[in-house]
Amino acid sequence: MAIRVGIIGLSSSAKTSWASGAHLPYLLSPRGQSKYRIVALCNSSVEAAKRAVETYNLPPETRTYGDPKSLAEDPDVDLVVNCTRVDVHYSTILPSVKAGKNVFVEWPLAHNAQHASDLVQEAKKSGSATMVGLQGRLAPVYVKIKQILEQGRVGKILSAEIRASGGTNDREKLPPGLAYFGDRSIGGNVYTIGFGHLFDQLQHLMGDFVNLKPQLQIQRPTMKIIDPSTKEIIHSATSDVPDLIFATATLAESPITRGGASVLLRFRRGQPFPGDPHLDIAINGEGGEIRLRAMGGTALHATAYNGPVVTEVHDYKTDKVETVEWEWADWQDSLPLSARSIGMLYESFADANSKPPTFEDALIRHEQLEEMLVE
Repeated sequence: MAIRVGIIGLSSSAKTSWASGAHLPYLLSPRGQSKYRIVALCNSSVEAAKRAVETYNLPPETRTYGDPKSLAEDPDVDLVVNCTRVDVHYSTILPSVKAGKNVFVEWPLAHNAQHASDLVQEAKKSGSATMVGLQGRLAPVYVKIKQILEQGRVGKILSAEIRASGGTNDREKLPPGLAYFGDRSIGGNVYTIGFGHLFDQLQHLMGDFVNLKPQLQIQRPTMKIIDPSTKEIIHSATSDVPDLIFATATLAESPITRGGASVLLRFRRGQPFPGDPHLDIAINGEGGEIRLRAMGGTALHATAYNGPVVTEVHDYKTDKVETVEWEWADWQDSLPLSARSIGMLYESFADANSKPPTFEDALIRHEQLEEMLVE
C-alpha cells in the first residue's frame, strides 16, 4: 500500500522551489508513485494550496489546507513533508509531530538548536517516525567512498583535508529570493545550508568530529542583491553570517579511523580560483589515500554534478592511482540532479530495513554548528 503524503510548502508561484524541483520529480515518477501518493497540500491559505494542485496537475481530489493543524488532523495522511523556509519549519511541522504523524523536514531542521531539540523531544513523546533532509549521506559518490574505507583499502584514516568553495553561485551577489541568507536569525544561509550539508556528509563518512576548533570570518559584510534577468544590482544588504569557515578537529578511534586522526577544513563562500575544484577532499590512510574532486560545486547531495566528480585511490604499496567508478541507479538517471538523492531518502524511508537520517541526527549537527559560532 502506498504511503499517503501531505506536503507543506509546495508553492504554485515558485516553480523552481525546492519542493517542486527536488521532491515532486521523485514522488510523481513511476517508481515514486509505486511507493507514495500525494493526498494533501498545505500552504498559506486553502486557495494557495488549490492553485498548487492545479499548477502541478495533481489529482483533483487532493485535499487542500491553509493551516498546519488541519493537515495534522487528517487521518488519511501517513507522512507530512515540510518544504517551507527554515524559519517556519518549527511552527509548521510541530502540529504533525504532536499528532504522531510520520514527518520529513528539510535541512536545517529548525532555525536554531533549541527548536530542533524541542522537535526531537515531541517526536519521542508522540512516537513520530522522523526523517531530515541530509540526503548527501546517500549520494552514490559518498556511498562508494564509505565502502572503500570500510573495506580497509587504504587502512585506517590518519588525517583528512577538505577545501571547499560554494554555498552560493557568487561570492558577493545574491538574487532577491535569497536576500535572507544575510540574516543569521532566519536559520537558512551559507553557513547552515552550504557548509552544513558538507559538514554532515564528512562526518557521516569518517565519524563525528571532536575537539572542534573553528575560526569564522565575515569577509564580505555587504551583499549585492541583483535582478536575475538583467544582472544589475538592485540594492545592497548587510550580512551577519560567516562566509569563511576554517576548522580543525580530530576523529575518535573506530574500525576505519585511528584515534586522534586530524581533520583540516576550509569552506569559502562563492567561486574557487579559476580551474580549481569547488570541492577537494583528501583522506589519508595507513596504506593509501582517497581523493575526491568536484568541479561543478560542493553540493554532492544536489547540483554539483554539472561538472566532473572524480574519485581516486592512491595505493602506497604499488604507488598506483586508480579511478574509482560510481554511478546513479537507473531510476535516478531519469530525475533532475536535485531530486536524485532526495529520492534515495524516500526510498530509505519506505524500506523497513533502512534507516534514513532522523531528527536526532539533525540535532547533533545543529548543536555542533551553534557551538562553533560562539567559540
